[in-house]
Amino acid sequence: MQTVIDGLKGTNKQDGKVNYWNWNFAPQDGGICTNKSHQYLTKDFVFMPENWGVGVPKDEYVRPAGTVGWIDSTGVKSPALMSNVFLGANEPDIIGSCMGDMMGKCLGPSAPGEAAPVAHLCGGAQGSGSPNPQGHCDCWSDSHSTGVGFWPVQGVDGYQPLPTCWNNPKCVDSIMGSWKQTSSIAVAKGYKYLSAPLVAVNMNWTKSFMEHACNGCSEISCGCPNLIGWHFYANDCQPDKGGYADFQRKLDATVELMEQFPHLLGAVVNEVGMLNCAMDTPDAICVPNGPDQKYPALQQPNHACPVTPFLPKGLGSFIEELLSMAGKSKTKDGRRGVVLFTWFNEDMSGGTYNLRIFDDDGSLNEVGKTYISACQAWASGAQEQKIVV
Repeated sequence: MQTVIDGLKGTNKQDGKVNYWNWNFAPQDGGICTNKSHQYLTKDFVFMPENWGVGVPKDEYVRPAGTVGWIDSTGVKSPALMSNVFLGANEPDIIGSCMGDMMGKCLGPSAPGEAAPVAHLCGGAQGSGSPNPQGHCDCWSDSHSTGVGFWPVQGVDGYQPLPTCWNNPKCVDSIMGSWKQTSSIAVAKGYKYLSAPLVAVNMNWTKSFMEHACNGCSEISCGCPNLIGWHFYANDCQPDKGGYADFQRKLDATVELMEQFPHLLGAVVNEVGMLNCAMDTPDAICVPNGPDQKYPALQQPNHACPVTPFLPKGLGSFIEELLSMAGKSKTKDGRRGVVLFTWFNEDMSGGTYNLRIFDDDGSLNEVGKTYISACQAWASGAQEQKIVV
């Protein structure tokens, strides 16, 4: 771990610390399926909070920015620095899926009184369970969804209104009203940077959000984000078949938004990885280890991407290419499009391959070593930008 800390903290031009986030407002206990220990962070880390949903968070959940010694989600006093970057909602642009044994199959929550099986986050293989004939399940008793687009929104008509929110005035009024309140809480707690919601696929969703949030406003104090955010996954260990092109599409869309909104500092790209899915999954949701895959994870050594002509270092080659592409993406006035890049360091979670940078014995593996060196190369060209976290 010290090798990772020493290798990555120099890539953070703002704090000189290693960025950590977990979809929540503070560190918590680790994954329930893997018996991971508590997310203890040392003084070498900066924690970046996220409001996962589109509702207004409770004031007490938002710890003051730029502080240490705050109490985390389980009552532990943390020596880590609370970031001054506050992240928006998780993947409102797609419906997504319930995770665990119904990954890629349960595509909606069961309504009150609707008969539907319970999805289980742990125990069964991903995609091994089945929802009811409508594709619905109980996704709250023993599992959770990939993103907020899976759920209804209180007071808004429609079963899953968020992916098409901009066509629904009630939805627009709801999420923008909540966002204004959320941004006010964050600003009052000392946050200097707010990201728009973190989209999975649809950069036009982000554009619409920015146009509404920044209508007559260009400061975070009135709810206009100064960062955008998105996720990126390629499929089936074949990024050459559309994956790299999709990454470039998102880079180009980011630069276009930075030109449209000159106050934007760039994009937070805080989930990057490889989906264990066939290539025909444009909405980023699939049943893992499908029959049409060339490299299903369950048939690969360590459930990771194998060495191929296009991936001579396995996933390491993928990381190197993405960071090289990100470093070249700039606005006309020379600002980099990507200001944060985070590899999805998980093992077959949410439909991915084994993306861990550590082996089971805790040693840094080759993917991890490549990640550090590629991040260092990326950050070395961004000396002029303060926000590189």
